[in-house]
Amino acid sequence: MEDAIVLYPSPAIGHLISMVELGRLVLKHHPSFSITILITNPPYNTGSTAPYISRVSATTPAIKFYHLPTISVSVHPSSPHPETLAFEFLRLNNPLLHQALLTISQTSNVRALIIDFFCITALTVAAELKIPVYCFFTSGACCLASFLYLPTIHRNTTKSLKDLDTHLDIPGLPPFPGTDMPKPMLDRTDKAYECFLDVCANLPKLAGIIVNTFELLESRALEAIRDGLCVPDEPTPPLFCIGPLIAADDRTGGGGMHECLVWLDSQPSRSVVFLCFGSLGLFSAEQLKEIAVGLERSGQKFLWVVRSPPTEDQTKHFLPPAEPDLDSLLPEGFLDRTKERGLVIKSWAPQVAVLNHDSVGGFVTHCGWNSVLEAMCAGVPMIAWPLYAEQRFNRVILVEEMKLALAMEESEDGFVSSAEVEKRVRELMESEEGDSVRKKTQVTKEAMETAITVDSGSSRLALTKLAESWTRG
Repeated sequence: MEDAIVLYPSPAIGHLISMVELGRLVLKHHPSFSITILITNPPYNTGSTAPYISRVSATTPAIKFYHLPTISVSVHPSSPHPETLAFEFLRLNNPLLHQALLTISQTSNVRALIIDFFCITALTVAAELKIPVYCFFTSGACCLASFLYLPTIHRNTTKSLKDLDTHLDIPGLPPFPGTDMPKPMLDRTDKAYECFLDVCANLPKLAGIIVNTFELLESRALEAIRDGLCVPDEPTPPLFCIGPLIAADDRTGGGGMHECLVWLDSQPSRSVVFLCFGSLGLFSAEQLKEIAVGLERSGQKFLWVVRSPPTEDQTKHFLPPAEPDLDSLLPEGFLDRTKERGLVIKSWAPQVAVLNHDSVGGFVTHCGWNSVLEAMCAGVPMIAWPLYAEQRFNRVILVEEMKLALAMEESEDGFVSSAEVEKRVRELMESEEGDSVRKKTQVTKEAMETAITVDSGSSRLALTKLAESWTRG
């Protein structure tokens, strides 16, 4: 029987794509393994993954997709956070996971189950079937350090993270406010916090943790984790830093080159600021207008992906937003006044291709880890504007630890003024501080390329050690 590796991602688009790319990476360098990826079908918006899965099926037939049956799940009444729904959905999938692993085991020797962070309840299923479990952590090592340390923080205080009056002091990280941890973790009375705490407490039980990063990028955090400082009372699993894993997204919407790439071809080198906020990053109509005013006043060239504001209709809360009406969302005359130096795209742009275009010189990002890695790989400096998940934490790391971004400052309610948009965009493109970030980003890009392309690169060696761990015993 063939040796199989089963990958079990959570359904959110950023998590699923990263997991599929991990499968592709394993097949490229260790083709003796077979790869099966379990696909769930949640009753809420996770971004459109079906086109991506179809393309991978067509271009990489060695990857098998195993679709689990659809189940229903209700929103937990004690938590407003969508992450709670994701945890509950994946917990309820355990019987289906058990059956899927049994089916796959009939024709393959399942060497490992690689799960997403949100799929931690799969540990009980795998233990029953005696299958080693690894977690693919789709954020960075700094974020992993904070999660591993959460049970220690929980034991050392009775306060919620949002109520702490001191900065968190986590091994390997710069001090930062507790409020910069992910929103679902801020209130210890919330069901979401309970779910995150349970996951963090179970991470040490894994056979290994695979991280989408590379050694030189986060060496201080990695050293702290490996020295056992983040899990002081039990062994820390082996770490395998195999990143950066980047998915080349070739959607064009019409079969040819996307209009924004054609437009970028006519712009000077490194002159355009690209604004894009992920598949789930939405702004209010008021905030969109404020961004427009700031961009117009900045005088900089820009490419801006605009999505519709979040709906107030609760019945559509978990559905994808409608296509935006730019005329009603943006200030009157904005598109005409800026047409010589700016382009606004509805809903989606080919981010990887845009970031790698010679005309792009800056990136205003929500700090999702995949987007951060894509910018680093392209050598594009960032303005960090976090919106959800672990993105506020990522901003701290990008600005203070890595020096790869400038921080977009918001008011207490999260609103960013047009003056702040104007200031930061100009700063990134024209100031000495922006130039310093640009130079540091270029150095990081070169180190990344070495890690993943050279046979002796740290990420290539980590992948080899990971594959060896699957064949022992």
